Amino acid sequence: MNASETYPSGCGALAMLTRIANRWSILALLLVAQRPHRFNELRRAMGAISQKMLSQTLKGLERDGLVNRKVTPTVPVTVEYSITELGASLVGSASSLWTWSDAYFADVVQARARFDLQHGLNGSSARAELYRASA
Repeated sequence: MNASETYPSGCGALAMLTRIANRWSILALLLVAQRPHRFNELRRAMGAISQKMLSQTLKGLERDGLVNRKVTPTVPVTVEYSITELGASLVGSASSLWTWSDAYFADVVQARARFDLQHGLNGSSARAELYRASA
């Protein structure tokens, strides 16, 4: 689903899930909930995220009122991201989703492999996911 699509009338949940259920938003939100972070601190903590993707993720979270962006006019300029009150209200649910995903990822990969085997599909993508998760 992309941003240009219209959500069903009154379906704010779908719009919000689209924002937070992407690859990087929950991780960024959980990190800034621990303490304020500078941009490069977040990038290092998040691993394989590109500078462009982190910038887009943080702008989206800021636009939705979930994180604050504070610019300090030092040399060089310091930019720090912190959680807002609205963002903090989401942290418990986001943390639960993260914990569940981490705990049951291998089970989901096994289910995918079984499905692929039963339906004559190539299960290499499920094996690749399991390998990436264990690396």
